[in-house]
Amino acid sequence: MTTEITHDALLALTSPASSDVEAIVVGQHNNVFDVLGLHQVDGGWAVRLFAPSAERVTVETLSGVLLANLVRVHDAGFFVGFIPANKLPERTALIAEAHQGGHSWRWVDPYTFGPVLGPIDDYYFSAGTHLKLFDKFGAHPMMFESVTGVHFAVWAPNASRVAVVGEFNDWDGRRHIMRRRTDSGVWEIFIPDLPVGTVYKYELYDGQGQVLPLKADPFAQASELRPSNGSKVVSTWDFQWHDADYLDARAQGDARQKPMSIYEVHLGSWQRADDGGFLSYDDLIARLIPYVQELGYTHIEVLPITEHPLDASWGYQPTGLFSPTARFGAPEGFAHFVDAAHQAGIGVILDWVPAHFPTDAHGLAYFDGTALYEHEDKRKGFHPDWNTAIFNFGRTEVSEFLMNNALFWLDRYHLDGLRVDAVASMLYLDYSRKEGEWIPNEYGGRENLEAISFLQRTNSAVYAAHAGVVTIAEESTSFPGVSHPVDAGGLGFGFKWNMGFMHDTLSYFKQEPIHRQYHHNELTFGVMYAFAENFVLPLSHDEVVHGKGTLLTKMAGDDWQKFANLRAYYAFMWGYPGKKLLFMGQEFAQRSEWNENIGLDWHLLGYDTHKGVQNLVRDLNHLYRTVPALYEKDCEGGGFEWLIVDDREQSVFAWVRRGLDGSKPVVVVSNLTPVPRLGYRVPMPVAGRWIECMNSDAQVYGGSGMGNLGEAFAHAQEGAQFPAVVELTLPPLSTLMFVLA
Repeated sequence: MTTEITHDALLALTSPASSDVEAIVVGQHNNVFDVLGLHQVDGGWAVRLFAPSAERVTVETLSGVLLANLVRVHDAGFFVGFIPANKLPERTALIAEAHQGGHSWRWVDPYTFGPVLGPIDDYYFSAGTHLKLFDKFGAHPMMFESVTGVHFAVWAPNASRVAVVGEFNDWDGRRHIMRRRTDSGVWEIFIPDLPVGTVYKYELYDGQGQVLPLKADPFAQASELRPSNGSKVVSTWDFQWHDADYLDARAQGDARQKPMSIYEVHLGSWQRADDGGFLSYDDLIARLIPYVQELGYTHIEVLPITEHPLDASWGYQPTGLFSPTARFGAPEGFAHFVDAAHQAGIGVILDWVPAHFPTDAHGLAYFDGTALYEHEDKRKGFHPDWNTAIFNFGRTEVSEFLMNNALFWLDRYHLDGLRVDAVASMLYLDYSRKEGEWIPNEYGGRENLEAISFLQRTNSAVYAAHAGVVTIAEESTSFPGVSHPVDAGGLGFGFKWNMGFMHDTLSYFKQEPIHRQYHHNELTFGVMYAFAENFVLPLSHDEVVHGKGTLLTKMAGDDWQKFANLRAYYAFMWGYPGKKLLFMGQEFAQRSEWNENIGLDWHLLGYDTHKGVQNLVRDLNHLYRTVPALYEKDCEGGGFEWLIVDDREQSVFAWVRRGLDGSKPVVVVSNLTPVPRLGYRVPMPVAGRWIECMNSDAQVYGGSGMGNLGEAFAHAQEGAQFPAVVELTLPPLSTLMFVLA
């Protein structure tokens, strides 16, 4: 026979210390799981709940069996009760029902659940070797202890209290204070019954108990559309992919020996909807992917689509590194986009930004009241060029966060590569700094040894985890070994942007033809280092913004010459060793400088000159992809040999491209003055019939139509450096390509 417990005995048995109650009702308790929920006492369980504004509360089992009527011990809504052991033999989740006036509401008490994370997560996280943090941190819908809900986890080691807030709890940080894992500085909580789509933030108190601005989740996999900046609960990983054949093919062979022609795109301004708004991911699937496929590109490189608050940053100041921007739709929309691209045979590369992050109040800056992700000392932790913070690459948890972010996009979204932005700013401690504004490394040098180590470890992890992917460094200095293997002392990137090629060739084509003889070396010098790295030749967005004009307007001469120069330049580039990259709009000779607020000037395709350039880029891409000598040895010196290198008076250049054994050689000839040259003698590597497979002066491209009627015959010669010679007609301002028949 059970004796009814008296009111006073119940309070004595179940009530916590009054200081704990006061701390909870004002939201400043930092260890609420030691107070709230179920706690074993003599003869059963003490149950404690905080239900602001409630007048009375009952608790019951998940199956609806009433267990206890609770007693309010604080007017703010703190309740306690006793459950005999015979009613509840073991700890389990409880349903609470609160009443106020004529209103009532029910919820499953989050404080009756144990931790989701385990000691092994703490260990690998603290050691910096956890490569699936995106499965553990952030917000994850799940079934836990027979209840559906969402698990939240966030790293904030210097916070005195962390809570999840949202409309679901009236943005009241007292109601879902998280459990602190003391070994790792991680806070976690499982909140039952939260639906997918819930908007949330973290409310943190710093070490002195002062509340901080509400923070977005660093691991959020979806975000609100700006100007709102909350994080969203999503569940996209039951997504059905259809790209297995593509991924299998991607994993075969060496990326250096495959064609790679990249279309660089800012999704927000490639095209716009009729109302001037953004296209959705579905719109981009319907429009962009067929366009890229028709033009023959192998890859789309998207400017950063990680969530960012400011359109004008183009994504380069991200606040949601795990979240595809909401500008174009939900995260599964981006997965559909990648899947559709793969089914069309097109790879997708993400422009990835680990070099810096903005200081928006809801972002990573001073996340737990301390310089957690950045350096406290601004000589190391603040970027003067962009007024942004710099990641503390030497902090284990920070480098692990970034490494996991790289792996996340490749794992969850099947991306084919990462173009890493602003690598030079990461490599040098004195980047954009004057004397006294930077701190040397431990050896007194300017190299950022921590960033170097981070890049090496990230590249190693990426290549180990995902066969066939590539990492590409935007690195503007002569730092050695950027695309060399880590075990050989390199940074481990697959490729590096060839900024020297871009700079020198644009400088040359800006010159009036009469002066080009004095700039001849700007087109020849690059071969001296063309194989020191695995290069991508970039004509990127950086060349068509901030008053730089467009590629067409950079060309010398009148309008006819500008178009002819641009066509000759593109064919020169596609014949030159290195993978190719062209920013959107330049494939049809956009006249206006890029503006991220509007779409490209598609009406220009109604003009033959602009349509001709587009036709040229299309044919260059298809030629490049189908003629192995143009790509198989892009990264090997044996794939290139000058035929004519010193005719500076006539500004003529010629070279041969060779592929692997069995590939037919290709000869490239450029005449970069407006003077046609008839009977021009070009040394050739082999006697015989050569097919004129590209002529940038063809009428279909907007040129004069001068050429060699589709073929040329090279005759053997003895006693010369090369075994054959051919006489060619070289059109004005043109590049020709010949492949051995």
